[in-house]
Amino acid sequence: MTQGRFELNGLATAIGSMPHVEPREACSLVLEHIPEIPAWPQLPERSFLENMYVQFSEGFPGVIVEGDRIWVDRSQDLSQGLERLYSAYLENKTEYGATRVEYASGLHTFLKEAKQKGRKAVKGQVTGPISFGLSVTDQNRRPLLYDEVLADAIAKHLRLKAAWQEAALRKVCPRTIISIDEPYLSSLGSAFVSTSREQVVVLLEEILGGISGLKAIHCCGNTDWSVLLQTSIDILSFDAYNYGEALALYPDEVNSFLTRGGVIAWGIVPNDEQVLAKETEGSIADRLEKTMGLLSKKGLSLSTIKSQCLITPSCGLGSISIKAATRALELTAAISANFRKSHHILN
Repeated sequence: MTQGRFELNGLATAIGSMPHVEPREACSLVLEHIPEIPAWPQLPERSFLENMYVQFSEGFPGVIVEGDRIWVDRSQDLSQGLERLYSAYLENKTEYGATRVEYASGLHTFLKEAKQKGRKAVKGQVTGPISFGLSVTDQNRRPLLYDEVLADAIAKHLRLKAAWQEAALRKVCPRTIISIDEPYLSSLGSAFVSTSREQVVVLLEEILGGISGLKAIHCCGNTDWSVLLQTSIDILSFDAYNYGEALALYPDEVNSFLTRGGVIAWGIVPNDEQVLAKETEGSIADRLEKTMGLLSKKGLSLSTIKSQCLITPSCGLGSISIKAATRALELTAAISANFRKSHHILN
């Protein structure tokens, strides 16, 4: 693991988005319930600029944000914009990746509010190149991922965004986690996504190479987990509530990942409001134990699984009510605390 290995031992963190429009309220809630590894809140309800695809688009060559649509106008000459991007990339000018407050009010508020001793780490996130490249299109609605030049440019652009964010977060806490959020990887291998395993790994590694702290990838659907486990990530973050059994289909890859010090972030608290209302702390804790047990039944060390883990919601909480999001964070914190207590983890 990079940036000095430390045991995460069932600590709690969050995925990113929150339903608030006021950044201070969102930050206060996160810092209250997950103080040891807080994550800055993305606030898509506040502005379209804080949509996860728009949020990190600032400065990309030819990008246009208008109303509730984002696209890249390839009918214009993109050469100067691409030259600026590649120059910043080659010279490692991370200031190119700066994200203004209009695009990430939660981040900028977090940087002011989260300065407190005793944090184990702070967490940030950027949109992944596959999801960005499939969601953002050109003027003809063709996904940018299918343009070889622009796909490479996306990865380099997001690498600089991640590096700038990491440097900003390090002023709050020396230990950082930067997660690459890739919801579209759930479509990997389907007829709807025409991209190779090799391209996925190359684009992800481009961004991971710019992160010096702990590196994570989050996918909230089911995917070919062997692809992600072969990358240089330190943390694999997934929706363990809905897809916990899927990871157990890759015991060899998971075992290799854990053996090299990898951590699994178990997204065990559901982010569906109706489902969340039916669950209790006890029922979710039981689900977590059973889900972890699926890997131990495949021969993996249960003690290793439990020491090299994080507890999180299944995905972002931006699509549910503030009341439900509050309960999700409360449950995440409580399950983490009881997990650590039951396994005699005191640090």
